[in-house]
Amino acid sequence: PAARALAEAHWPGPLTLVLPRRADAGLAPAVTAGLPTVALRAPAHPAMRALLERLTFPLAAPSANRSGFISPTTPAHVLASLDGRIDMVLDGGATSAGVESTIVAVRADGSVEELRPGPLQLGTRGQGKSIEAPGQLASHYAPGKPVRLGAAEAEADEFLIGFGAVAGDVTLSVSGDLDEAASRLYACLHEGANAAQPRIAVAPVPEEGVGRAINDRLRRAAA
Repeated sequence: PAARALAEAHWPGPLTLVLPRRADAGLAPAVTAGLPTVALRAPAHPAMRALLERLTFPLAAPSANRSGFISPTTPAHVLASLDGRIDMVLDGGATSAGVESTIVAVRADGSVEELRPGPLQLGTRGQGKSIEAPGQLASHYAPGKPVRLGAAEAEADEFLIGFGAVAGDVTLSVSGDLDEAASRLYACLHEGANAAQPRIAVAPVPEEGVGRAINDRLRRAAA
């Protein structure tokens, strides 16, 4: 019932539900990475919904980037890590929320635990005792060079990603808007990864609302 209530309230939308896998589910082991759970999602993006409506089966798929690297928010970002490895990109434009879905696990006893913060603020938080989703890995979303967080200004060899009053080479949001910052996070990290400077510095971002998700990704990028 807890899972059904979450699905009815937030699907389609940026919510991934990790649920106990039934023994008779008939899923290939690769779909669940050998775990006793399965992650389910009903995305709201019109391009993805149009694709799913044409299929006669549920679609099992990984993220559109190489594991551990910066997440893509545009078709160009996808091709930056996967060009030559995939047959095509379905171009639905840039993502709107920017950061990936909120992941919550609904346990067999009906309790709900947040595994990864995201655009949805559900009021539940987890302890992350074990890895149940790739986004929980300590080092993830990595730009391939050192990342320094909480920077008020850049050092000589750093590319600075600003926020609010902290101006940078690029900025998450000049006005300090967290939703805009979330939508621009990965685009800014991609710019930092491609910059001439060997290191990246990021201005402080408040730990509130979707700022929790932004800081979660930044901590993993810096790990």
